[in-house]
Amino acid sequence: MVESTRPGKRPLEPEKRAIVIGASSGIGAALVRRLALQGYTVAALARREEELHSLAKSVNANCPEDTETRVLVYGHDVNDTDVVPLLFQDIVRDLGGLDLIVYVTGIQPMVDANEYNFDKDAAMINVNVLGAIAWLNQAAIRFERTRGGHIVGISSIAGDRGRVGSPVYNTSKAALNTYLEALRNRLARRGVTVTTIKPGFVDTPNLANAAKTFWVISPEDAAAQIYLAIRRKRGTVYIPARWGMVGLIIRHIPSSIFRWMKF
Repeated sequence: MVESTRPGKRPLEPEKRAIVIGASSGIGAALVRRLALQGYTVAALARREEELHSLAKSVNANCPEDTETRVLVYGHDVNDTDVVPLLFQDIVRDLGGLDLIVYVTGIQPMVDANEYNFDKDAAMINVNVLGAIAWLNQAAIRFERTRGGHIVGISSIAGDRGRVGSPVYNTSKAALNTYLEALRNRLARRGVTVTTIKPGFVDTPNLANAAKTFWVISPEDAAAQIYLAIRRKRGTVYIPARWGMVGLIIRHIPSSIFRWMKF
């Protein structure tokens, strides 16, 4: 399951260890590259193992000579929540510890304006919410005990209001936001940082389901801004930052007006 062996030690530098769930493409893959560049050893998880191995090969080929590997590969479907507790422990053991976990995985199937499809809705809740809870609960247990660590969830500005376009996608991201806020409030006293990332439009396959786009950024730009938020131990961050003002306005539009807005 693991692509390579543990990295060689660098005596003068503390080892940093991260798990990224949803690492095969888009923001997840870009974040794996960014973290590896910054000295992290990263456990990269996703269903598409071929893409993961390609990513790991590319990153590891550019590792310093004194390091055997930066990226370890684990095939995993986030719908398979039963395996998470044991897999989490195996990964932490393989990494030799854990400092950071990032849940990136999310799906947004196309939903027509008058469509109410329970199968699609259930899939979004399972992947966007329950998968995140399964993984981040494990990190919370560990970090609470060790009194330190960083949890990051990739949400969306779509979770700020109930839009007409994709009701359950909005719901899933709103649920993730509330869950992350609750973790932040619970774990802050234990020295644990919890960061909620709310991107706008990022150039990933999900963008094809957006009726209208603007301010589109690349996954690499998103990963750079996410890493900056991690370094600064921020709570909630909109990416790019200008979406924060948009979010503030959207949250304060009265429902009687918002329901007629087509976005």
